[in-house]
Amino acid sequence: MEILLYVAGILFMLVGLGLSIGLHEVGHLVPAKLFGVRVGQYMIGFGPRLWSKKIGETEYGFKVLPLGGFISMSGMYPASEGKPVRGLFRTLVQDARSANDETIAEGAEERVFYKLPVWKRIVVMLGGPIMNLILAIIIFTVLASGIGLQQGTTTIAGVNECVLPAGTSQTECEPGDPATPAAEAGVLPGDVLVSVDGTPVSTFAEATEIVQAAPGQQLDMVVLRDGENVDLTITPIAAERELTDASGQPLLDDDGTQVVAEVGYVGMLSQMGYVPQPIGTGAELAGENVGRVVGLIATLPVKLWGVGVSLFTGADRDPSGPLSVVGVGRLAGEVAATDAPVLNRFVVLLNLLGSLNIALFVFNLIPLLPLDGGHVVVALWDGIRRAWAKLFRRPPPAPVDATRLVPLTVIVAVLLIGMGALLMIADLVNPVDLLG
Repeated sequence: MEILLYVAGILFMLVGLGLSIGLHEVGHLVPAKLFGVRVGQYMIGFGPRLWSKKIGETEYGFKVLPLGGFISMSGMYPASEGKPVRGLFRTLVQDARSANDETIAEGAEERVFYKLPVWKRIVVMLGGPIMNLILAIIIFTVLASGIGLQQGTTTIAGVNECVLPAGTSQTECEPGDPATPAAEAGVLPGDVLVSVDGTPVSTFAEATEIVQAAPGQQLDMVVLRDGENVDLTITPIAAERELTDASGQPLLDDDGTQVVAEVGYVGMLSQMGYVPQPIGTGAELAGENVGRVVGLIATLPVKLWGVGVSLFTGADRDPSGPLSVVGVGRLAGEVAATDAPVLNRFVVLLNLLGSLNIALFVFNLIPLLPLDGGHVVVALWDGIRRAWAKLFRRPPPAPVDATRLVPLTVIVAVLLIGMGALLMIADLVNPVDLLG
């Protein structure tokens, strides 16, 4: 059974990745067609063709390796017109020009990408990453507002019998230890908090905020017990406690140290559960993920060096480091096969898929060819040159011939392939251990 669940987790991620790539290419395809560009192919994957069907002028299909996708637009760059090619990479440049010329169909010379206004070219190239961002926001919204974020609920899971000093290694009450305010007030496991100090509460975090702000003050508290409201009186004591957020995670200061403060304390524990959040929380979570991925890419060379070192030394991988598709699939399989409630596993898998789409969004915006961000830079440069010529009343310059950047494109592609190979090998030989 565990093997079947492991395989199911991998399949879930493969299907999710295929959907993410497919929608990314749709993000390019739709505006390109709306703007009149001739699109010859829409393909998911690379390598030999598995299946395809031509609808109108476009061939739609799937290829063997589901590690990406592409659409073939007519005339990404100006026709070469027999221009001479010089330099060390002249064969590569000439091949790129020939391939580009072949996309320009006879009779459709005006339906080419490079002749679009600059803003339309940018819309077409940003369409793919934006689709990944939209999909990520939808996924995180389903998680946060549809299922909910795991945090303390108003149901009491347990009551501490005595007050233990903060940071102590003591785990059991000893004679002479003072009783907790919750135990003295008669709070019982299973009670559901209704109000504290006259304020209705819907989460444990709301109750905690009131309690922590009132050390030494007598508070009226109403709990639901066996279907009836029960009135209690509780007086929080002042105690040093390590602070946590609504989801139970430690609150850290700028130095990464957990925050300790003197607050009101009563000694009751909440039952964890999924609490639906406001509809905008999904977009906030997506934004936080964007920030994390940007930070990861900014330190990517250092992270990759660490991956290489761990690969040869067997040291533990950085859990916040990059993963390949193999690593994500492996992690998905491990999550699906863990001994945890089905909902918990599904939430983690959705989180992985949302994070994967954020990674696709940010990574494709890197301003280097062959990535989408590189094509945006080419379009912007073309626009700047035209605006400059217009400002000084000069003839419009020739369109930017990005085939001249083929050598740089090849270097970037080789680096990307090398990075992918390193991560795949590391994910197979020395995978990241996120589950402990």
